[in-house]
Amino acid sequence: MSTTGCKPFPKSSNALVMAEANPTFSASTVTARQAKGPLANNMLSAVESVLDPAILTLSLWLISTSFEGELLPPYLILSVIVFSISFPGASHLRSSVKVLIFDVLYTWFWMALLLFFLGFATGYIAQFSSQVLITWLWAAPLSQIGAHLLFRIAAPYLLMLQGPPQRAIIVGMNEQGAAFASRIHETRYSNMELSGFFDDRNESRLPHARHNPLLGRLRELPEFVKEHRIQFIYLSLPMASQPRILHVLDELKDTTASIYFVPDMFITDLIQARSGTVCGTPVIAVCESPFAGSNGIIKRVSDIILSLLILLLISPLLLLIATAIRLDSPGPIIFKQRRYGLDGEEILVYKFRSMSVCEDGNTIRQAQRNDTRITRIGAFLRKNSLDELPQFINVLQGRMSIVGPRPHAVAHNEIYRNLIKGYMIRHKVKPGITGWAQVNGYRGETRTLDKMQARIDHDLDYLRNWSLRLDLHIICKTILIVLKDRAAY
Repeated sequence: MSTTGCKPFPKSSNALVMAEANPTFSASTVTARQAKGPLANNMLSAVESVLDPAILTLSLWLISTSFEGELLPPYLILSVIVFSISFPGASHLRSSVKVLIFDVLYTWFWMALLLFFLGFATGYIAQFSSQVLITWLWAAPLSQIGAHLLFRIAAPYLLMLQGPPQRAIIVGMNEQGAAFASRIHETRYSNMELSGFFDDRNESRLPHARHNPLLGRLRELPEFVKEHRIQFIYLSLPMASQPRILHVLDELKDTTASIYFVPDMFITDLIQARSGTVCGTPVIAVCESPFAGSNGIIKRVSDIILSLLILLLISPLLLLIATAIRLDSPGPIIFKQRRYGLDGEEILVYKFRSMSVCEDGNTIRQAQRNDTRITRIGAFLRKNSLDELPQFINVLQGRMSIVGPRPHAVAHNEIYRNLIKGYMIRHKVKPGITGWAQVNGYRGETRTLDKMQARIDHDLDYLRNWSLRLDLHIICKTILIVLKDRAAY
């Protein structure tokens, strides 16, 4: 899980297998979501929200003044537009330096592209010096990166200015409580201090007591909270023990502490978990598609635009490959195979035929190295992933997406859905031409159950952390991998 915040989503001992083998590089490090709730520091968040807009504005002022001799009105108007577009700035404090650089450059590329497009479309770009714009084009992102690195150095001192850390306790020393405690300890730049746990069981029955202080029993909780001025209380009690929870809440009414639940809902993996209402009743979504509402529109529009552009660019290559397949071996040019699509519905997926056979039955043998069924042109196509190109037509049809979990043959689905718990959750979204698993080394044949398990773990990680930025990151990484990777055959 991400270290960008302390969201209470630990793994219990009864968690599904898929929750126990998380991807080594989570998609959340690309999306870089900002922490919310009591663990997000208000002062640091406020500074981060104005850091990018301020740096972009100041860099424009300094550069324009140095070239023009004064701050002319066009640059002042442009700075107001830039500040409005970039405010509030993104949180990079808990991201790696690599992710910070990528995120700044990615955001600046699209912002600069938008500004130049508006300038050319309106003709107002003639009001600006080309020297100023070219200098600002490279100086602005470098200034942003430098400012964020300096902010990391200053962050601990800003935390000290806020006074002593806010005290917190966890009620219930169980799996999710202990995991949540680890998150608090490991999170950098947090102004929270965990005092310990309260639980009615003896230390001999608490395996986590060796690493976490047990402060007392539940009946001693209200007095301890008042005496030690505890600000945050996290209830990590089983949801089944409703009377005990109600009793604890009733006893805490005489305190000013903020109280939160760390629910024991982790017998399953949470996908896009969020709260809402149904017929006026509050509900929590345990497993939901990330493409609900406006996200679905963004995803579909980006798929249509990108697939049309790509098909237009590669159309000569498609004709060349089709001719080569026809001349190389008898059989159809396009191979249609049944796959599971959105919500587990069967779809037809297009590929350039790379084998002498067109298997689509109840039993399908995956392609292996030196497979005699692979044709001469097919070996070249598979090695360079060119056999997948017709699937951009599937994207235009709405059957697939450019980025998403790779579709498996129906026969393989029926095998693995019985071996890997939560396997079918990946079908909450449309299958993709490329995916998070593929750019992390799980591309091509999956010989063992462990490899397929890792692929599914990455697919679910993608669903938890989807963003348009993540999709573009995967597309760019796919292009680089295809140029040098030889795992597919």
